[in-house]
Amino acid sequence: MLVVKSQIMDEAAVKRALVRVSHEIIEKNRDPGELCLIGIKRRGGPIARILAENMRKFDNVDIPVGYVDITMFRDDLPEKPDTPAYGGSEIPFDITGKTVILVDDVIYTGRTVRAAIEAILTFGRPGSIQLAGLVDRGHRELPIRPDYIGKNIPTSKEEIVCVQMEEYDGTTGVCICMEQ
Repeated sequence: MLVVKSQIMDEAAVKRALVRVSHEIIEKNRDPGELCLIGIKRRGGPIARILAENMRKFDNVDIPVGYVDITMFRDDLPEKPDTPAYGGSEIPFDITGKTVILVDDVIYTGRTVRAAIEAILTFGRPGSIQLAGLVDRGHRELPIRPDYIGKNIPTSKEEIVCVQMEEYDGTTGVCICMEQ
């Protein structure tokens, strides 16, 4: 059972962070018409949609949004007996030559990002891949670094960063939790 230790971001703080990340993506990428956003299922999906909505408001450009399921690309499949069912990826546009902004809720060891990159490459060869996350909690096991981050939250390995998104959790926020 997870117990909330502290709330790090409420809904307003999450929105502010994602507005800032949206602006940073626009500023770094001269041609927003060459961008696409791909959220890592589950909570990376709603975050990618929010970023696209923000970018539409700020720069009057429609950025295509897709979703990638990394289940079959995880490096821990053999040791996880209760592996979740494959939920399917939804990338209804051509990524070849595009700048893909890969979006996740929490950037942690880098293993999820590695799996997502592998999954994306099955859809084509993007011109480049950039990484955006709502929270960076550190503790990398792979040499992966986000290009855009909403908030850096130093944590211990025993702590769990719980991101809540309205569509899955009925509320939006970020908490530090502990197993009890």
